[in-house]
Amino acid sequence: MRAARLTPIARTGAALLTAALFGLAPAAPALADDSPSPSPSASASAGPPTEAGTDFRTATAVQQGERATADASTGDYLYWAFPGDTGQDITVKATVTFPSTSVTHAASTWQIDVYDGLRRHQPCRYGMASRQADPGATSVELSCTLRTVTSYADTWSNDPLRGAYYLRLTATDIAQTDLGLPVQAAVEATASDAGGSAAADGSVTPLVPRESASVVPSGGWSSTWWSARWLWSAGGAALAALAGIGGYALTRGRGRPRGIPREV
Repeated sequence: MRAARLTPIARTGAALLTAALFGLAPAAPALADDSPSPSPSASASAGPPTEAGTDFRTATAVQQGERATADASTGDYLYWAFPGDTGQDITVKATVTFPSTSVTHAASTWQIDVYDGLRRHQPCRYGMASRQADPGATSVELSCTLRTVTSYADTWSNDPLRGAYYLRLTATDIAQTDLGLPVQAAVEATASDAGGSAAADGSVTPLVPRESASVVPSGGWSSTWWSARWLWSAGGAALAALAGIGGYALTRGRGRPRGIPREV
């Protein structure tokens, strides 16, 4: 039995679809982000911050991966601000160290809270955001991993949107005799890529309040019109078209057998 041959149109269509399918992968990185990278700021070249703000408006800007430090006293509210971009799983860590001259007389509870650009409190997906320090402890460590940052969310939801994020560190329960004792705080925000499964249709402008205008990723905000969903959708459509062409070529028949006259 002779194998079914593709018609010229079918061969051309198959070639074009195959080229489109295999040509999508190299082009994807170039489309990921076409926004220009901002020039390094003077604060970035000076090294990580060594102080913290006292409220949202005075929060100290810090980049992801920077370990910011601050000298403070028990009872202070410490604020930092960092950028969170689309598709990131952000983890915030904080360490409070009690110097040898700062011996607590009673147990104290320390806590970190994270807020988005709209100052909505964001819950931790996992981690230890609140922890008790026993009397005489030398340090206490806290951590909080947020839900995946999205580029778009319904107005009724509390989903974390891209933009500025605020980290607040404070002691929520402390004895009066321990108020004002010196402490040293260190915080760091890191992020990992959640992948194409977290992509969402639609986008909003990064939520960066006026007082936090310096909270911008070192490489600029990512583009939101392109996501891995485009690649998977286009690849699936191309494979479906190729399967359709192949099925048609195999089932359309071999044509009129030789020797059979045409009907008059």
